Amino acid sequence: SLRAWQTVFDPSSRVGEALLNSILLGVLVSLLSIVVGLPAARALALHSFRGKAIVEWLLLIPIIAPSIVVTMGIHIAFIHYRLTDSYLGVMLVHLIPCIPYMVLVMTGVFANYGTDLEDTARTLGAGALRTFVHVTLPAIFPGLLVATMFTFLISWSQYVTTLLIGGGRIVTLPIVLFPFISGANNAVAAAISLVFVAPAIVLLVFTTRSLASETSVMGGFGKL
Repeated sequence: SLRAWQTVFDPSSRVGEALLNSILLGVLVSLLSIVVGLPAARALALHSFRGKAIVEWLLLIPIIAPSIVVTMGIHIAFIHYRLTDSYLGVMLVHLIPCIPYMVLVMTGVFANYGTDLEDTARTLGAGALRTFVHVTLPAIFPGLLVATMFTFLISWSQYVTTLLIGGGRIVTLPIVLFPFISGANNAVAAAISLVFVAPAIVLLVFTTRSLASETSVMGGFGKL
């Protein structure tokens, strides 16, 4: 029957609110990951400096360490800085597992990236912003698209971090979904799961098509 979907679309279920919150947090976290991770990845790939290996290992800690342990420590610090129960606090805590993926993916992209075209653009009078928009960004766009997809999906699926830092006030789809999965209402859990999975599938299809079109364009330039 459609009873499960009636529950999903009922305002009291808060699925609509959770969906909007998840999308908003995923987009904002992805943008902040780009702002923070792109310069870091470029520095790690194109420059040698003392302590570089230590920095690379430190980036892996949020991925290796259990999320519940990391979040409990962060929760204490966020209480001190009054960042709990807020969008800002949830957004910042989502950045912790997202930034390593952004940096690691983009480090691999920049490792195969040459700066000759950037140097030429600057020689011809282009500023830093113009060089980035017209030279750097088109060259790294496929890798940046993949890294952004990873960060969005990681933020999208966060449960423990959102629950502890958000304090139940910031409701996302995993927060709404978990009680139904752990309960006995399998039909509603299945319906909310479809809502949870659908945006991720749309993002994956969009990313795949964008990469395919980018590859075909680059192939056309190669033939020319």
